[in-house]
Amino acid sequence: MKALLLSLLLLPVVALAQAPTIEISGANFRPLPVAVPAPLTQNDGAKALVAPFDSAFSFDLAASGILQVLDRKGFTADAKEGMAAASINFSRWADVGAEALVKVSLAQDGGVLRGELRLFNVGTGREDLKVSKDAPADNASLLAHRLADALYRHFTREPSPFLSRITYVRKAGTNRDVYVADWDGGNARALTKGGINILPALSQDGSQVAFTTYRKNRPDIYVQSPGGEAKAVISGEQMATGAAFSPDGKRIAYSLAEGESAQVYVANADGSGARALTDTPYGLNTSPSWSPDGKRIAFVSNRGGSPQVYIMNADGTGVRRLTFQGNYNQTPDWSPRGDLIVFTARDERNAFDLFTVSVETGKVTRLTQDQGSNEEPAFSPNGRLIVFTSTRNGGSQLYVMTADGNNQLPLRAEKGTYQTPDWSPLPQAQ
Repeated sequence: MKALLLSLLLLPVVALAQAPTIEISGANFRPLPVAVPAPLTQNDGAKALVAPFDSAFSFDLAASGILQVLDRKGFTADAKEGMAAASINFSRWADVGAEALVKVSLAQDGGVLRGELRLFNVGTGREDLKVSKDAPADNASLLAHRLADALYRHFTREPSPFLSRITYVRKAGTNRDVYVADWDGGNARALTKGGINILPALSQDGSQVAFTTYRKNRPDIYVQSPGGEAKAVISGEQMATGAAFSPDGKRIAYSLAEGESAQVYVANADGSGARALTDTPYGLNTSPSWSPDGKRIAFVSNRGGSPQVYIMNADGTGVRRLTFQGNYNQTPDWSPRGDLIVFTARDERNAFDLFTVSVETGKVTRLTQDQGSNEEPAFSPNGRLIVFTSTRNGGSQLYVMTADGNNQLPLRAEKGTYQTPDWSPLPQAQ
């Protein structure tokens, strides 16, 4: 399998047989071939929950970018094989190319679904990981995400994105509603019902969503918690759009249209203390995105003649143009690692694709090409994955890929038309 080239740095790696850390870096990196047979079940209650668990768990591992999940159709081991090393015929797993084996057992105990995961080194037959998690029985996918997160942490020594949440807009007729969902698109809940609601952004802990709404026949910025009431924070005669929470959650950056121009503003999270950071008469300054340390803001400006990505200090000083290639660059999102900004660009064929630019060097790397229009990217909390929209299969759907553009997969969201996804900077509680 073609090696995945991820320009991201982890801890130094020793051979897998000696230490399980996977280094996601360098031209020689390849995903670890892993066999993941169907979960074993301990009672009838667990049998009824296998399908939703297995769907979420399999997707987490496949989308992780660190694992090559082998096709179960090729497995030759006994389906009744147990969880303990003594019951496993490791040669059968080696025959199908597996270097690691993941076994999962499920049991329902009243309103709780319990899961046990064991990871084996196929070459040595050694058990490298044993972990148990549980979740409400009516949320089998949460248990899947918790076990997948434990496996990811074991291999990489860092949190996975599997326990985080995303927000996005779903279009239905003339309505555009804001949703919040698990990272893979599952367990989606509508935050708004009817009207035009766009450009949602999650707060640091995912507890609040800021979005632009036309409920007063003009674009205002509201903030709402899932299950709570929407509250206007930026509202008036001017047009306010595209709010982004600062990393500490205390401020929001947004764009405010004034006559023939639009300027980037910063205000307290409740809308108070607003002040302009840009001042370009007849120019458009939009789409602010905070650096992970909260000291800088990336934004889009046409002050040089065409929309390009710029960065500035959080007080508006030190403005620097970052992109020079292309004539239409937009929707920047700053990596939680601080090194890259991902953005949408229109190429010479008028197709929209995704690129990253190095904050320090300005080096641009293309991530998508020749697969419909790809837009509106957002980094995962650990900076390893990017969620985006793509029309490659017809309508605008949600996709995820590794930060270098590999392993592009559609999310598990229901069929629909999706726009402007955003990823919460921090995962949910385990």
